[in-house]
Amino acid sequence: MDNLLAKTREICQMLEIKPARSKGQNFLINENIYDDIVRAADLKSDDLVLEIGPGLGFLTMKLAKLVKKVVAVELDDQLADYLQTGIKSVDISNVEIINSDILKFNLAKLNGQKYKVVANLPYNITSIFLRQFLSGENKPEALVLMLQKEVAERIIATPPDMNLLAISVQYYGEPKIIREVKAGNFWPEPKVDSAVIKIEVSNSYSGSAVEDKKFFHLLKFSFSAKRKMLKNNLAAGLKISPKIIENALRENNFNPKARAEELNVRDFKKLFAALGEFVV
Repeated sequence: MDNLLAKTREICQMLEIKPARSKGQNFLINENIYDDIVRAADLKSDDLVLEIGPGLGFLTMKLAKLVKKVVAVELDDQLADYLQTGIKSVDISNVEIINSDILKFNLAKLNGQKYKVVANLPYNITSIFLRQFLSGENKPEALVLMLQKEVAERIIATPPDMNLLAISVQYYGEPKIIREVKAGNFWPEPKVDSAVIKIEVSNSYSGSAVEDKKFFHLLKFSFSAKRKMLKNNLAAGLKISPKIIENALRENNFNPKARAEELNVRDFKKLFAALGEFVV
């Protein structure tokens, strides 16, 4: 770890980079964790990997040795230039550096190919990133992400501790935490611990964009007031009688006094099937 820290400091000094928390620039300095990320991605020689936040390129080089192509999207202009120069100097032909905001990245650049995501996300864009990539037309096969530990734990939640983020992710795939990552594994050291999480995107997903939109409206209403019963939240959101909601809950063998946190994805799909006609 000391060797990687020294190398990271040296490169940042050379480029006159002062890591910015606003850009999520806490550089991972533990080689073993990079290796764990690569293993979790379960890479094949013909894979296309979309790497987000390549930083100084330590993980990029590991990925490039194992897959057909790496498309690395880096927001910071200086880091993107450094990566471009570094790749040319070692004559690597299967890495493409794109200097862009991942939230504005056009997935059409991947030409409809299957791909996997490996990302060290700025923690402040986690929710919008997941929504954008999981609900989009060209979904990844899997995502291996470095996230704030607390967020990773929310994503893998189960009843009676479900939340809107957990349902939103689990609707599209199966998340699991690969390992925890203490703050001391980064430079500069962040204020929170992190975790590596893998999301296997479901092959059986068959929802349409219209169905998804209605389903997530139902979810939003369901979690609108945490302390209230689900039937009251839905009655207020859908503007229908609580009795209709109660009947739907009973017919699906749910407690009519249940709160949204007590239902899993399968339960919400059943509820949506019963109440979908009322969702606009």
